[in-house]
Amino acid sequence: MFTSVSTRSASAYKKVSVETSVDQADPHHLVDMLFDGLLHAIGAARAALKRGDIKVKCQNIVTSVRILEEGLKGGLNLKEGGELAANLQGLYGYCVLRLTQANVHNDDAAMEEVIKVISPIAQGWKQISGAKGASVLPM
Repeated sequence: MFTSVSTRSASAYKKVSVETSVDQADPHHLVDMLFDGLLHAIGAARAALKRGDIKVKCQNIVTSVRILEEGLKGGLNLKEGGELAANLQGLYGYCVLRLTQANVHNDDAAMEEVIKVISPIAQGWKQISGAKGASVLPM
């Protein structure tokens, strides 16, 4: 019924740590954090499915979809980003569709597909973090 003080303290520390990271991050790092969060949530959904914990699977897929829709897709500048932003918008939309299908059908292969699609983009984003002019790329 109650959580231990150490559990509540750890949770509060984690929340403050994440909020501080977000507050201090530049736009490039924020996108990097979104990719990390997305891949983590999908991985957690896959693990929950394997354990048979459907509630946790659903929660993590919902988190994944929100990151795609509100964070990554919502942050795209279609006007200035041109073809690259349009392609990313379509790709993120496809990933949302596959995650929704994975949620409805308990389809691990669909979640794995999204990881395979997103991972190279996330890795590419990490690789340009040190490059000069990274801030001119469309998000």
